[in-house]
Amino acid sequence: MRKQITTVLAGTLLVAGVLTGCGSKSETPQSSGSPATGGSQVTLNVWGMGEEAKSLPKIAEKFMQDNPNIKINVQALPWDTAHDKLLTAVASKKGPDVLQMGTTWIPEFASAKALMDLKPELSKYPEFAEANFYPGAVNTTKQGETVVGVPWYIDTRVLYYRTDLLKSVGFNEAPKTWDELSDAAKKLAARGNGNYGISIDAKEQSLAFMFARQNGSKLLDGNKPLFNQPEFVGAVDYLNSFFKNGSAPKDLGMDIVPAFQKGITPMFISGPWMIKLINDQAPDIKDKWATAVLPKKLNNTSSLGGSDLSVFQYTEHKDEALKFLAYMSKPETQLEWLKLTNTLPATKKAWEDPALTNDANYKVIGEQMNASEPMPLIKSWEEIAQNVLKTFENIYRGGANVQTELDAFNKKSESILSK
Repeated sequence: MRKQITTVLAGTLLVAGVLTGCGSKSETPQSSGSPATGGSQVTLNVWGMGEEAKSLPKIAEKFMQDNPNIKINVQALPWDTAHDKLLTAVASKKGPDVLQMGTTWIPEFASAKALMDLKPELSKYPEFAEANFYPGAVNTTKQGETVVGVPWYIDTRVLYYRTDLLKSVGFNEAPKTWDELSDAAKKLAARGNGNYGISIDAKEQSLAFMFARQNGSKLLDGNKPLFNQPEFVGAVDYLNSFFKNGSAPKDLGMDIVPAFQKGITPMFISGPWMIKLINDQAPDIKDKWATAVLPKKLNNTSSLGGSDLSVFQYTEHKDEALKFLAYMSKPETQLEWLKLTNTLPATKKAWEDPALTNDANYKVIGEQMNASEPMPLIKSWEEIAQNVLKTFENIYRGGANVQTELDAFNKKSESILSK
């Protein structure tokens, strides 16, 4: 997902009236067969999440023109309420026909049998072929032997850096290794006067796991966490070193774009949405910044996020829902979605379009996608990811011993995974 999302656990599933008007019903009485044979119009209810979902009706217009017997009814849900509403839909077996699933939510709702297994249908739609998508994006749609979604849009994390300021401390290009990143950060921080070298977002859930993978950690061995093993410990030690040597601020006290603009934090790691934010909010540094793939240790694996499109298990309109998913998976549709929302396509073919290949920053995103993987796709991962934030805070802010904290974190994770 474009932003890290805190899952809201449902206290009560039965919310009066929450699904009024949202069930899978056609506008006129008819069978659940194809509208081509039934002759009546089918309404597909589509649930999308966040601000970008408000643009879904625009992207659905051409689909409806090509398929006049199918009407797309979009409901845009705020991310902070969507989780509870989905839980209610699962409990009642009444909900949308097609729904957007943040990649970190897939395990939970797949386990609840809320998402249709698309595997038997894949061969019928060339748009669903795995080869069309980045491997990491495909992995987010799989749960065991089932395929419960189709990649829709993606994001990953890359390095943002001030080209002019790095050049001033001897770096004519972005740091390519962990050692170079640390060296550049220390030299930039040595400018003094309240300046730092890099911003490390300690509230980014995937950060420690991402760096641990770069250091060779598998994160999990089956159902066994590996968070107190040398590979993970070494990665957390490395991240903590930026705070210990003063090259990263513990409390910046300002938003990242103005800090980047002023050169206070000349480097940071974030997703593709920052490209537009910097261009819009800091036009005066247009030619003074760039993006780069992440520096590497053993590898430079980044975190993959985004959203998939799934079919609700209890839909009465499977064929029409699959047809809509196929339309949304076409490269030309995903490029139109890029224009509307600035979210990046999951289909590799779309990345050959000049809108992306002619933009140096988007080219970097595309390159990093070849070395991006989602977080482990297990139901309990969200709880584990929440706990790592407190663990890391105890280390970088409280000065706690890294090994001791990670021993405790590993033990807690063992308990979570054993539930």
